[in-house]
Amino acid sequence: MISYPLPPDWPTDEKAARAVQDELRARVVLDETGPPPGTGHVTGVDVAYDDERDVVAAAVVVLDAATLDVIEESTAVGTVAFPYVPGLLAFREIPAVLSALSRLDADPGLVVCDGYGVAHPRRFGLASHLGVLTGLATMGVAKNPFTFAYEAPAAPRGSASPLLDGAEEVGRALRTREGVKPVFVSAGHRVTLDNACAHALRLTPRYRLPESTRRADALCRAALREAAR
Repeated sequence: MISYPLPPDWPTDEKAARAVQDELRARVVLDETGPPPGTGHVTGVDVAYDDERDVVAAAVVVLDAATLDVIEESTAVGTVAFPYVPGLLAFREIPAVLSALSRLDADPGLVVCDGYGVAHPRRFGLASHLGVLTGLATMGVAKNPFTFAYEAPAAPRGSASPLLDGAEEVGRALRTREGVKPVFVSAGHRVTLDNACAHALRLTPRYRLPESTRRADALCRAALREAAR
């Protein structure tokens, strides 16, 4: 079991959080390839909220990257301690995610977040933030393109097009099912965008969203329901 502690003096206001983002963003590594698809473990991360009670539930699900069988899963439920500020959602989510990760016995391997890595207005979404804090290879697979522009990729599975902020490619729109709306992949930390897209395709043999995300989503919603009893 590896502990992933929350850094001391975790920000509780917007000004302090932006300063932390600025400091940690410089530590993002994007020139490491990352693990080959289909090897080791892949861990899905997702978060759900009960806004009425200010409760957040995080789930992590470790899969065998070759078979997509579940190796281990863990959840953590806590109180939301940071206000809702667009672009700073990681500060609401990371405490619970780190707690869930710390309960694992298995090596997480590559971590796949339901959200963004560098495809973020400040180039530091949840996947990048989590990667820098833990040292793990991370990537994001999001359901929508946030504020960025893209042209629809061709219809066949595996087709992709750049996700752009002006002329800068911050991620890719990736078609994981033929003729179905793409997902939006971005590198987080210690993995390239090319490899992140290859992992996303490996994780989507049947559905639009990665198996890692689908399983973590179901688990965190179940944990939230259990916490409400």
